[in-house]
Amino acid sequence: MEHRIQTFTDDPAQELSQMAARLTRFSELGIDMQGQEILDDLATDMAERAGFLYGMVNAFGDQQTFLGLHNPPQEAGYPVVERTMSRGHGYCPEVIQRGRGLPLPDVAASPRFQSNHVVDAIGIQSYFGSPIIDNVTGLALLTVCVIDPEKRTLADARRIQAIVKDTTHTAADILKIPMPPTP
Repeated sequence: MEHRIQTFTDDPAQELSQMAARLTRFSELGIDMQGQEILDDLATDMAERAGFLYGMVNAFGDQQTFLGLHNPPQEAGYPVVERTMSRGHGYCPEVIQRGRGLPLPDVAASPRFQSNHVVDAIGIQSYFGSPIIDNVTGLALLTVCVIDPEKRTLADARRIQAIVKDTTHTAADILKIPMPPTP
């Protein structure tokens, strides 16, 4: 049986070409598509600073792989996110495609984002994500994000997105990904 990769853009050929380039760059940088304790710790720190239940450092290959992952404690009764997920699920595919951050303090406020597999599966109401752009290739290689079942206020959105953006720089340093200079 043929393995078919799920795409999430209107241009699957370009998306698959970028995925191949991303996988080549991961190999060049020595980035293993598995969870890493140092990135788990980073995801935990980010989630705690933001006040969110979940935090991720997410690589895009033929699926999404959470190189860094923070879940709420199992006894808290919230769903536990696994290390991998379909390429088209969640909001990180949008961040990869846009190449810039996506703050969604209330995912239901936008018809475009209110229905999503992650929203439906684990009840996510807020998402803040930012890409790690490779300065060499210009590609968004990874995303860093926090998600939570509680909506956030617009007043708090700037603080949360700043935490996520700060974490992208730390993750890029850990993974030795050269990022474009910050304007």
